Amino acid sequence: MTHTELNLRERRMIETMLTAKMPVSKIAVEIGRHRSTVYREIRRNVFADEELPYLDGYYGVTAQRCAAARRARRRKLIRLPRLREAVIDRLKEGWSPEQIAGRLHFEGQPVRISHETIYAYVYSREGQSEMLARYLPDRRKQRRPRYARRPRGLVFPPDRAIRNRPDDVNDRATFGDWEGDLMIFRREHGKANVASLVERKTRYAVLFRNNDRSTRHLMDRLMTAIEPLPQPARRSITFDRGIEFAGWRRLKREIGTEAWFCDPQAPWQKGSVENLNKRARRYLPRDTPVAALSNRNMKAICDRLNATPRKCLGWRTPTEAFREEMMKLR
Repeated sequence: MTHTELNLRERRMIETMLTAKMPVSKIAVEIGRHRSTVYREIRRNVFADEELPYLDGYYGVTAQRCAAARRARRRKLIRLPRLREAVIDRLKEGWSPEQIAGRLHFEGQPVRISHETIYAYVYSREGQSEMLARYLPDRRKQRRPRYARRPRGLVFPPDRAIRNRPDDVNDRATFGDWEGDLMIFRREHGKANVASLVERKTRYAVLFRNNDRSTRHLMDRLMTAIEPLPQPARRSITFDRGIEFAGWRRLKREIGTEAWFCDPQAPWQKGSVENLNKRARRYLPRDTPVAALSNRNMKAICDRLNATPRKCLGWRTPTEAFREEMMKLR
């Protein structure tokens, strides 16, 4: 169902019926709107004057002007190209709208915006044409209204939060605990992306191509990639809260692998895979036509990453460290 703003005719009807002391629920029925829409309209656009309080009330024409002014503020990113470019550049760097808005305020920019304004632009027709939503932390294609959003706990429950992850996983004391993420590429190359996995103790990397970002497809490919490993070598995977990981329950049910999740907007909590992504970008920049990469290409990149000595491994390579741990399991 397409969302439409209240118009002047509807606002005048609301004014008339409020003057007649008609209840809001009945007003909503009369104009064919949900009662919460009418309640919200009255709350947001009521006129109030401290000097002339007897004039306080809801006036249709005044409400229309207030709504138009509010929409104009939301369109700030369309009216001001330099501000828009600054916001888009930082979105592409992985900043959240709240971080962008806060930083602009900190820098003393003459024009300030809220994070809600940035979200509104990202999900507007202009923002969707540039596919800006893919740069957001949760990468949701369509934003749900705040009053109707599902609690994140329904998708990523509190008991799966990273603060509840066992100490031996946090300390990298055990083998078989992984981190996972998605590497996103330019939209002109289609929906294909690359899933990245890294074993926390040995820094051993696994990369595989994904043809889309649906959680079902991703989990199928992920389980195909790690299921050949013995169970102790795939004990757990830590993800961020991207909606593409919403099918995490299948991991435990189908291959016995636990899933843990970073706090909202805290990708640094899975720093190993973030570091892997940064190194992999040397071979897979954002303009890479991922759909054209073969399995052999992906394996060659993995082999190169895993054959590089790492200081944190005492200058062993991830392949050597991983092989040593696998030998211990025999």
